[in-house]
Amino acid sequence: MTVDIFIPCFIDQVYPETGFNMVKILEKLGVEVHYNNNQTCCGQMAFNSGFWDEAKAVGEKFIRDFPNNRYVVGPSASCVGFVRNYYDEMFYNSALHNEYHQLKKNFFEFTDFLVNVLKVEDVGAIFEHSITYHDSCAALREYGLTDQPRRLLSRVKGLELIEMKDTHTCCGFGGTFAVKHEAISTAMAQQKVENALETGAEYIVSTDSSCLMHQQGYIDQHKLPLKTMHIIDLLAQGW
Repeated sequence: MTVDIFIPCFIDQVYPETGFNMVKILEKLGVEVHYNNNQTCCGQMAFNSGFWDEAKAVGEKFIRDFPNNRYVVGPSASCVGFVRNYYDEMFYNSALHNEYHQLKKNFFEFTDFLVNVLKVEDVGAIFEHSITYHDSCAALREYGLTDQPRRLLSRVKGLELIEMKDTHTCCGFGGTFAVKHEAISTAMAQQKVENALETGAEYIVSTDSSCLMHQQGYIDQHKLPLKTMHIIDLLAQGW
């Protein structure tokens, strides 16, 4: 099987190792990975900020960057959920209508792709630490992710998963929300991090690097004994 990979802005600019680890895992599972060097953003930031025309222009390029009728896999439920849910409105009855719908049925968040397409739950990872899992708003409410991440985590040797209270509550990032409503966003991050600290876990793990970046910022500012890690980076451990 050959898949295309989409590397979102956050991964490309801040967490490139997560992108490399996604390729590492896919290739270990026998998947041939294709990366289009011309790909850029999916347009979510512009769209959420009200710049719909600019978002559509970026979206047109995004659709053309993945012209093949094969799976496209991304390490961000937020980006994949945005494309699946909002391109429909932007490209309804347009010249790219059919191309978008082809992309939509092939576009998967990484953990969902592993569990429901490849039918793999054990990737051979070893991680002898305690973690708590953060359900991002985008993963839950935009993409519709359910138990796929936890099924993968349950197969990691040496890992202890301790659920925090209110795990489905937002961490306060929300893209430009964190900039426009800094005080509220910070208070929400504080609540999320305190819930994680109560578990005694060493790491907060999630499918979305943007949420983790937001929480890590609060952790670093207050010098708290906690770390964040993308689930892909965890699943690449111990080989």
